[in-house]
Amino acid sequence: MSAPTYDLGRLHGGLRLPSYKRASNSAPIVDVPVPAQLILPLEQHVGEPAQPVVGIGDRVLKGQVIAEPDGEMGAPVHASSSGHVIAIEPWPVSRRNGDKAPCIVIDCDGEDEAFTDWDMGEYSAVPPADLLLRILDGGIVGLGGAVFPTAQKLMQARTCETEYLILNGVECEPYISCDDVLMREHAGDIVSGARILMHALHINTCFIVVESDKPEAMQCLGEVLATVNDARIVLKQVPTIYPSGGEDQLVQLVVNREVPSGGLPTDVGCLVQNVGTAAAIHNWIVRGEPLISRVTTVTGDCVAAPVNVRARIGTTIADVVACAGGYQGEPRHLVVGGPMTGRSVTTDEVPLVKASNCILVLAEAPHAGDELPCIRCGDCASVCPVQLLPQQLFWYACADDEQKLRDFGLLDCIECGCCDLVCPSHIPLTADFRIAKGRIRELADEKARAERARLRFEARNERLGREQQQREEELARQKESAKSAGPAAIAEILKRKQQDKKDEST
Repeated sequence: MSAPTYDLGRLHGGLRLPSYKRASNSAPIVDVPVPAQLILPLEQHVGEPAQPVVGIGDRVLKGQVIAEPDGEMGAPVHASSSGHVIAIEPWPVSRRNGDKAPCIVIDCDGEDEAFTDWDMGEYSAVPPADLLLRILDGGIVGLGGAVFPTAQKLMQARTCETEYLILNGVECEPYISCDDVLMREHAGDIVSGARILMHALHINTCFIVVESDKPEAMQCLGEVLATVNDARIVLKQVPTIYPSGGEDQLVQLVVNREVPSGGLPTDVGCLVQNVGTAAAIHNWIVRGEPLISRVTTVTGDCVAAPVNVRARIGTTIADVVACAGGYQGEPRHLVVGGPMTGRSVTTDEVPLVKASNCILVLAEAPHAGDELPCIRCGDCASVCPVQLLPQQLFWYACADDEQKLRDFGLLDCIECGCCDLVCPSHIPLTADFRIAKGRIRELADEKARAERARLRFEARNERLGREQQQREEELARQKESAKSAGPAAIAEILKRKQQDKKDEST
């Protein structure tokens, strides 16, 4: 029996953008040689940074755990190749504010010796709970950009009534084509990863969703699905509109369900995973290889030969760009990610991390233009996929009005950048909203700290009050005891004195 089909939902707003993908997706994936040195940040996922379990001077093997998660939310970090740890120190990473972050630096020995292989056997014979724990050990995170630890996301989905698994192959941002070529060249791995996820979650329907401008990927996935003959997996095509690849937007397009404000796709019975994440799960569960490499697009008008590469996590941007023919022209802007949601960096010594889906080298900055006053045209509202009013949010952000920002849904903003692109005044709305979100989080943290301090103060006063009451009750008992025993004690003392006098007289 074939899986049911659904009418596609409609996406509010969004933009049809030039793709700029043909330069990079016309050639096969190129493997980047193992570099002389790997820089592995400890924070490559949502949650607290991992903690090193190796020391300077230690020799590590490819696939060996070198940092363990700290807390409930996290993922381990594995060595991408064999070599010696030479430093654990701050290093430039792709952060929006340009800060450095703690990294483990490995001098590769050129042997690429792998850690002991692990053979799980047939995954279908493994209990789902054990399979989820195994996925946790693989260091796998969402490769679509959110880098949410995959195992924790799956465990959360297990607690809900999840009906549908949606594999996201919608790569709607310009320039980025790593998922496109992955679906073309490794469609079998993606389908295998989908089946593993379905077994782990007890889900009977999976949608693999691809944009209409990726016919080659659709064909390759279709051929694999025809071979495996698994009617539970349905190939779905959606229009090429940015940002249809967002989780909430994809759920609306595929199953026509709206994720509630502040909610998750699991609230409406859906779990969304990137196709790259599914392939990484296949590599780990079937081949025993943790997440130590990824496919990344290297492109832009200042890259000599744009291409998609498979590079080890920790390889510097300089080494990755060199594999794409190096720089050309006058490169002025280096972006990790796409032009809409990426992060500008100032050095190509920044390492590739699990979230690095694209390296973009441009002569001119995207969305360039002098900022002018808002003219209240409303163009930003017409393209917002979350149906917010960016012009109102902008005014409230300028006024630092936290309550109004909350009332008008700032926390639902997905930072897609559509409002920036259409704004005739070139106002950096997304950057303003990001800053305002940060202030709201800081205020929330301050309120939480103040509340914790209040509770501690009240608990202390309550404890001191109990102790004072206990002391007063004990003193009262002592007084009452002394009062009740007083006459008898005096008589006893007088009796002893009289007896002493008799003894002296005799």
